[in-house]
Amino acid sequence: METEIDAKTFWKALGCRAIGVAVVTAQGTEGPAGFLALSATHLTASPPTMLVSIGLTTSALAAVKQGNHFAINYVPKGREDLAKEFGGGGTLKGADRFKTGEWTTLKSGAPALVDAVGVIDCRLEEMIERHGTVIALGTVLAYSASTKDPLVSFRGGYL
Repeated sequence: METEIDAKTFWKALGCRAIGVAVVTAQGTEGPAGFLALSATHLTASPPTMLVSIGLTTSALAAVKQGNHFAINYVPKGREDLAKEFGGGGTLKGADRFKTGEWTTLKSGAPALVDAVGVIDCRLEEMIERHGTVIALGTVLAYSASTKDPLVSFRGGYL
């Protein structure tokens, strides 16, 4: 019989993949909210659909539900400070995390990082709960892109 690996080993395994650092944002009734996305990817191109995983204890989950939207903001190289704050490793909490950057508002109403590598704006389509996590599916409404280099997460650090 196969044994399952533990959560610590799982995160080490995921650290083997190099990924662009992303902050997911939404506008709720209490103001803007966001979190460092550990899982943000495409689901399908037709219709254009993105997927983000949100822990049930993540405070920004309420804003995603209330706003019926989310934006995936790809963080530029050199903005480890922003990733740290939205990842919960900084001193700022809640809407105060947005003090670490310049933000604008997208078509959906979600906050967008002005100096992002790219931003994908999504209308919430469906939420599926599994194992203490919500899988949020969003229809892509718009996107923006720049020529900046991305901040890349790899083996528990940044490249």
